[in-house]
Amino acid sequence: MTPQPIARFRGIYAATICPLNEDDSIDEATLAQHLRAVAGADGMTGLLLNGHAGENFMLAREDKRRVLEIARAECPPGTLLVCGIHAEDSREARRHVEDAEAAGADAVLIFPPFSWAVSQDSEVAVRHHRMATETSGLPLFLYQAGVGAGRLAYTPEVLARLVRLPNVVGVKEGSWETAAYEAHQRLVRQAAPHVLMMASGDEHLFTCFALGTEGSQVSLACVAPELIVGLYRAMQAGDLAAARGFNDRIYPLAKAVYGTAPGGHATARLKTCLMLLGRIPSDRMRAPMGPLPATETEMLRQALRAAGLAPA
Repeated sequence: MTPQPIARFRGIYAATICPLNEDDSIDEATLAQHLRAVAGADGMTGLLLNGHAGENFMLAREDKRRVLEIARAECPPGTLLVCGIHAEDSREARRHVEDAEAAGADAVLIFPPFSWAVSQDSEVAVRHHRMATETSGLPLFLYQAGVGAGRLAYTPEVLARLVRLPNVVGVKEGSWETAAYEAHQRLVRQAAPHVLMMASGDEHLFTCFALGTEGSQVSLACVAPELIVGLYRAMQAGDLAAARGFNDRIYPLAKAVYGTAPGGHATARLKTCLMLLGRIPSDRMRAPMGPLPATETEMLRQALRAAGLAPA
């Protein structure tokens, strides 16, 4: 893909959540409202649907397609929709990519299968991405997993091969470590300089944005889009003082959602934040994740206040 079409994918994307009814079905009315509000926020380029925050791994194939259909119908014209794809089987991943294209996605983001935590190499990784997208014309984002994710995180050899695939337009860089981000950024600039590097670790956006980024795909943007967009714009303009101000507001929220053990509560915390802000009626999660302890809910309430977001 040529650099010009790739450039349109620059910018901030909110990784959205998936509201649920009491029977664990998708609360479509609340989802539609959530997607409209976030996509319509000032400065928002697009949405990342069915990502970690969107509980991709807990949703059935038909649920994932329905999320995208609702987004395409409800979001403002011009909103770019990136659909997360996760499947252990490469042919199943291909079916999910075909679903995404049929439902109106602008691009897909392929997550490494969980089985790769045991074993992964460049041949397996390249084959999976090629097979998943071989029947689709959609552009492809890669996912660089966190440094604590073991073998799910691509080695330099694997990442270098993947970014050279002809349909790759960007990398959602979620290594969650500034040094790793810089190393990956330099690697991609050398291996495939046209590919966008999207700094997407919610806890260290400020430092990664300072190193340079073409955008970000982050879940905090579905809670506080004005803060994430504000930080991005300030860093793009070289206004360090303004950027520090935004970072001071983002930091307590990022630490509460992502920087507090156990990390597996992050998606539930995002939902609870949105419920505390009066934007969704319920923070229900699919089992085995249950309601957050009262102490965590209070922690999130305080973090929202520290960020200047008044709970309802």
